[in-house]
Amino acid sequence: MLSQPDHAKLAGIVEHLQTVPYDVTRHQLYSAAELYEGYDPDHEESFAQCYDSRVYAHYIALGKTTDSVEESLARSLHDHGIHTGLNTFLHRYESSRYIGIMGGHALCRTDSMYRQIAHLSKRLTELGFYMLSGGGPGAMEATHLGAWMAGRTSADLDEAISMLSCAPTFRDAGWLSSAFHVMKCYPQNRYISLGIPTWLYGHEPSTPFATHIAKFFENSIREDTILTIAYGGIIYTPGSAGTMQEIFQDAVQNHYLSFGFSSPMIFFGKDFWTEQMPIYPLLQDLTHTGMYKNLLLSLTDDPEEVIQELLLFRDRREGEKE
Repeated sequence: MLSQPDHAKLAGIVEHLQTVPYDVTRHQLYSAAELYEGYDPDHEESFAQCYDSRVYAHYIALGKTTDSVEESLARSLHDHGIHTGLNTFLHRYESSRYIGIMGGHALCRTDSMYRQIAHLSKRLTELGFYMLSGGGPGAMEATHLGAWMAGRTSADLDEAISMLSCAPTFRDAGWLSSAFHVMKCYPQNRYISLGIPTWLYGHEPSTPFATHIAKFFENSIREDTILTIAYGGIIYTPGSAGTMQEIFQDAVQNHYLSFGFSSPMIFFGKDFWTEQMPIYPLLQDLTHTGMYKNLLLSLTDDPEEVIQELLLFRDRREGEKE
């Protein structure tokens, strides 16, 4: 039985839930149009008034880690609803077709690796895979740009990358508006991709090239979700601390066969993964000594090798279900 003070507390919580700038009853993923509602690409300053910016400003004002019970509940309800929408989305397609690409958020649009990731993602999307990433800039944006440009020519994709090069990083003026300009020049509604960003890194704009966006407040939930649902395998491109964390978190899931099977861990960029950041030989050594089991490791500079490995794994997994 609730006391009068308890009733007052509940009333305060309900009032807070009604005043936050995000929908705590939402149970579907965002689209770029929803996330950037209020943003006009022709007026860059309008970014500060869009839905995504308003939510981020509220998030920062109350604190990334808040002592407010009301705000904590509101964020939890929102993230629960996004999870519900994500589960609905995932059940539409065969799980072995979800492919993750991990890599640095600081990767410039003018970098050759950006172009390689975009072209690889384009090919995989055309082959029936569904690409997913952390939904931000850099390697993540390249992933979704490639998926967006699926069905078009390689020359079209190169032209799109050229159009984006006016703003090489997300810190450059025109980064977001140039993306919307590319989408306007190359409209599509056939191919999909999934971005999973977070307001924890809200200073990094979410890429609008992702057709479906699961944006969370809690980054720990978001990180685990990305690695979990990439059942078809993960491609690791050059990155820094965040990518390192993802590699070992993924390795643990595969080691323990957390979901009944192990998925490919493909390291794209031989020099980076063996010399600059020698994670690959370390994982090989740990596998050979038995410290890690069940890891499906590969290392390559060739996009075709990546594609063939993912196709073989997909065919094997889908064949086991027949």
